[in-house]
Amino acid sequence: MSKSRLFCFFILLLCLSNTSSALFQPPTTTETYLGKVEDFCPKKHINSWRQQQQIEGVDIAASPVCSPDNPYNIAAFVKGTNNVSMATLMNTHLAPDTLIKGKDLDGDGDPDEIHIRLEVLELNGFSPDLADPVTTYNIAPGIQPGFWTFVPKHRGMSNKSAETLVANPLIRLPSPAIRVEQGDKVFITLENSHYFPHTIHLHGVDHSFQTTKGEGNDGVPQTSNKLIMPGKQFTYEITPRQPGTMVYHCHVQAHTHIMMGLIGMFIVEENRANNWVQTFNVGNGFVRHSSKAVAKKYDREYDLQYQDIDRELHNIIQTANDSRLLAKAFNRDYNITERTPDYFILNGRSFPFTLRESLIIVKPEEKIKLRVFNAGDQLLALHTHGFKPTSTHLDGVELKPSARIQRDVFTLGPAQRVDLELYAHNDGLHNMGAGIWTFHDHNELGVTTDGIYPGGHISSIVFESFLGENGMPKLQGVDPTPFFTAEFYKKQYPVWTLSDDKKHYGDVFIATDESLPAEDSETTDETQMLILLAQIIVLIGTVILVKRNTGNSHEA
Repeated sequence: MSKSRLFCFFILLLCLSNTSSALFQPPTTTETYLGKVEDFCPKKHINSWRQQQQIEGVDIAASPVCSPDNPYNIAAFVKGTNNVSMATLMNTHLAPDTLIKGKDLDGDGDPDEIHIRLEVLELNGFSPDLADPVTTYNIAPGIQPGFWTFVPKHRGMSNKSAETLVANPLIRLPSPAIRVEQGDKVFITLENSHYFPHTIHLHGVDHSFQTTKGEGNDGVPQTSNKLIMPGKQFTYEITPRQPGTMVYHCHVQAHTHIMMGLIGMFIVEENRANNWVQTFNVGNGFVRHSSKAVAKKYDREYDLQYQDIDRELHNIIQTANDSRLLAKAFNRDYNITERTPDYFILNGRSFPFTLRESLIIVKPEEKIKLRVFNAGDQLLALHTHGFKPTSTHLDGVELKPSARIQRDVFTLGPAQRVDLELYAHNDGLHNMGAGIWTFHDHNELGVTTDGIYPGGHISSIVFESFLGENGMPKLQGVDPTPFFTAEFYKKQYPVWTLSDDKKHYGDVFIATDESLPAEDSETTDETQMLILLAQIIVLIGTVILVKRNTGNSHEA
C-alpha cells in the first residue's frame, strides 16, 4: 500500500474515532448528597457518667465508652429501689417498687429476698395522629423497626419528656439482663402494661413447676400458666440452686413474641459473702458492678445479646393500633416459615451505633468475661479479630478443663449461650497485640443492615490506648461519616464515595431535558451537530482523495 493510501486510511480511522467519541461520550458521575450526619458521640453523654465513682456506698466501675450507663441506675440496681435515697431515685426513671431487696436469710451480708417487677412496652409503634412511629428508638441512623421489650417497672412517661417522642432510656432493646444470686428467694412479678397477653418462661433457670400457691410457674400457657391479660399481673417464684447464664422469655405465641424482643439473659451468680449483685443491666454490655465471684477472676464483664429482625413482622405494629387487627396480623396472617431477616442487632443496636455502647474495652494482660447469647433465629458465627477466646461455660453449665475450646469462631444456634474468657496476653495465640480488633458474625448476613454493609452486629474490642476522649475508637480506616447518615442505609449514597477521588464508583448521571437549562441543551445539540457535519465533510473528502489516488495508480 502506498504512503498516500496509508495516510488517507489513517485520516478515515481518525474521523470515525472522533465521530464515535462525539456521539457516544460516557456519562458523568452524579454528585451525591451525603445527608444529615449524626454526631459520632452525642454530647448528651456527660463525662461524669463515665468516671469510676461511688453512689449509695456502691462501687461503680469506670465506663469510658461514648454512651455509659447511668450510674444512679447502677446504684439502685445493686441496693434496690427501696434502699436508696429519694435523690438517687429521682436521677433514674425507676418506680419505688421496681426492685425490692429484703432480708439476709443466710447471714452472709447481702439480701436474699428479691422482688423484681417487669412491664411490657412497645417501641416504634403506630399513632393515628402522627406520621412517625412512637415511642421512637433507632437501631441505626433512620432505622426504626417496631419492638416489644421487657422493662424494669418505670415511673413517668414512656417518652423522655413531653417535648420528644424519643423513648425513656429504660425502654429499649434488648430486654435487660437480670442477675440474682444462687440460693436467693426471688419473686418476679410481670405487670402486663401491654395490649396483648404475655407470660414469662425461665429458660434453663432452676424453678419449680408450681408456685407455693399451686399456680403454674413455668410460663407455658398450654401446660402451666394462664395468660396474663392486659392490666393483670402474676408473680413467679424461684430459688435457683445452680449458677450460670440462662434466659427468660415470653411463651405466649412464642414464634412472634420472642422475635419481637420479649427475651433476655437471666444470670444466676455464684453465692459469695457480701455479694450485692447488679440485678439489671439495661442495654446489656459492660457490667459496672460485677459479682464477687466474677470480680475475683476477671477484670471486666460484658453481656452480649444478638438478635435478628424480620421487617415484615416488626412493622406490623406500625400499621394499626386496634388490638383485633393486630392479633389477626400476628397470630394468623404472619407466616414464620417465610421469615427473612433484614436487620441484625447487638445489644439492641446495629453498626455504627454499636461503637457508642457495645465496645469491649481492654488493657494489656487483662482477663475479660463475655456472656454471649444468640436470641435470634439465625445461626451466629461469632469471630474475634486479634484474639482467640476460650469457652468456659455452655448454656450455663461450666465446662471441665478438658472440654474447653480455644478458637476464633464460636457458633451458636438460637437460644444458646457461651461464656468466653478473653485474655489480652500478647503471645500470638490469646492476643496479637494492642489495637482496634473487630468482632462480628461470620454469617455474612449478620454484618449488614437491610443488605447494606457495614452494618448489623459489627463492633470492636478496643485497647484503651486506642480509645478517644469521647469514648469512640481512634479509627484509622475509611472515613466513617457516611455510616452516620440515614441516606447510607436507605441505599442513596455510593459506598466508596469519600475514598473515590476519580469518581469511578459513584452513580451514573443521565442527562434529561429537565436536568439542563433549555439554552444549555440547545447549545449542546447545535455544537454536536456542527462537529458531526465537519467530520462528515472531512470523511467525504478523504474518500474522494482515496479514489483519485487509486485511479492514478491504475493509470500508472
